[in-house]
Order: sequence, then C-alpha cells, then structure tokens
Amino acid sequence: MAEKGQGFGFGLGKMKELAEAFKKAQQVQEGAKRLQEELEQMEILGESGGGLVKVIVSGNQEPKRVEIAPSALAEGPEVLSDLVAAAMKDAYKKSTETMRERMEDLTSGLELPGM
Repeated sequence: MAEKGQGFGFGLGKMKELAEAFKKAQQVQEGAKRLQEELEQMEILGESGGGLVKVIVSGNQEPKRVEIAPSALAEGPEVLSDLVAAAMKDAYKKSTETMRERMEDLTSGLELPGM
C-alpha cells in the first residue's frame, strides 16, 4: 500500500512538476492559436523574372493573388508558365521558413519531448 499523502506514487514534487507541464502546454496552445491567426493575416511575396510575376500567399501558404506584369505576357505561354511556377515556389519557400521560425519562437525555452 502507498504511504499516506503519496497518491499513486506521485510525490508532491511530481504533482508540482505535472502542473507546470500542463501550464506550459496551455501557454503553447494559446500561442499556437495566436500564431495561426497571425499566419492567416500575413502576406508573403514570392517572385520571379525580376518581379515580372509575383505570387502572394498567406503565412500558412494559402494563395491570395498573382500579379503578372504586362511585359510578361509578351514572353508567351510557356515562359509565363515557368515564371508563375518559379514565383509559387519562391512564395512557398518563404512561407515555410516563416512558419518554421515562428514555431521555433513559440517553443523556445520549452523542454518538449521529441522536439
């Protein structure tokens, strides 16, 4: 039988540790929610052809708009297609980096298992 006050083998110190872990988890959850809202509002620009084609995505990679300079149209459909794809890749890369940096900021200082 467990000694009185021990409660299933958890000492008072362990309960305090557990409470702190729950508190940190809640802070991370609240921070993640705020971060998601921030990412949705962000506009991240990807471009190609020296700015001939611009793709704007949100911080969570949702496409917002594409801007194509009139002079890019004269390049023909194949070149234009390549320019759009390159701008999309640029926007995706920048948004991925932004998400990663923001998540690192959110979880810095926390000792999360498996991170």
